[in-house]
Amino acid sequence: MKSILYILPYLLVVACNRSSLPPIKPDVITEKAINDTDDPAIWINPEDASKSIVFGTDKETNGAIYAYDLNGKIIEEKTIRNIRRPNNVDVEYGFRLNDSTEVDILVFTEREKQQIRLFSIPDMKPLDGDGFPVFEDESDFERKLPMGIGLYKSPKDSVVYAIVGRKTGPTDNYLYQYELLADSIGVTINLVRKFGKFSGQKEIEAIAVDDENGFVYYSDEGVCIRKYYAEPNEGDDELHCFGGEYFLEDIEGIALATYANGEGYLIVSNQQQGEFNIFSRKDNTFIKAVNLTTVATDGCDVVTVPLNATFPNGLFVAMNEERDFYFYDLGRLIDK
Repeated sequence: MKSILYILPYLLVVACNRSSLPPIKPDVITEKAINDTDDPAIWINPEDASKSIVFGTDKETNGAIYAYDLNGKIIEEKTIRNIRRPNNVDVEYGFRLNDSTEVDILVFTEREKQQIRLFSIPDMKPLDGDGFPVFEDESDFERKLPMGIGLYKSPKDSVVYAIVGRKTGPTDNYLYQYELLADSIGVTINLVRKFGKFSGQKEIEAIAVDDENGFVYYSDEGVCIRKYYAEPNEGDDELHCFGGEYFLEDIEGIALATYANGEGYLIVSNQQQGEFNIFSRKDNTFIKAVNLTTVATDGCDVVTVPLNATFPNGLFVAMNEERDFYFYDLGRLIDK
């Protein structure tokens, strides 16, 4: 008789990848993290796209932000270690440090320290003085634990904001939006608004921002994908709550594939079904689902520019339960 320990991995796969759709195997599987992968972010190298980096969180007390090359190999000199439970990660381009210097940045949540971290890319230097506390006005400990994060660079004035979610929170004003401020002394953050509904079911983690169109999307995991204006002064009314009927249970990671003239896609993890649901960027209607053979995917990310011979149509990255990330040429998911 097989022991329960022997069959547990099989049961996990059955429970978290129930898809009957044709499987799409990854082009690259990364080297494994130590603990528990969670969320990726892709940085495009402006000088040589083939040297772009995929960052991925390893979500534990002895956690890390792993840096991978496009072959899935760990770049140790660009990996940030000894982070206390990093959750979600995002990148932004052209953050102005002063009148003459702009840098690309990596920002991630560090849950056990109730803060967010900020590093420059590709030199991986900290810009935050060891971290920026968030949700400081909350007295409940669970409401102070940051999880999701999405960066927004305003097309109006190039100001960069961090939109942060947490482990749990109120039914209104669940998300906090912080402006990133730089001067001759360094970088600070300033809370500019609180917004966003929460159903009270499960939690909110995945956040994705459409810089060009000025929208923020987040997964209210048991209900729908919620959509708001990302610009602080555009208003806090919800614009759309959509897609919930296409998910088996948890609505998880959101990746935003952008093309010219507002075209593009939202690719969202249907975690327990083992699929990804694809929605129109223009009107948020459902297009199709795909089976990428991942198990229990939390976070995902995408870029639409050619990177190398393996990813000529762009790159889609999905977290996989086996402590790794799967890389796909984007053309294998969508019709472009």
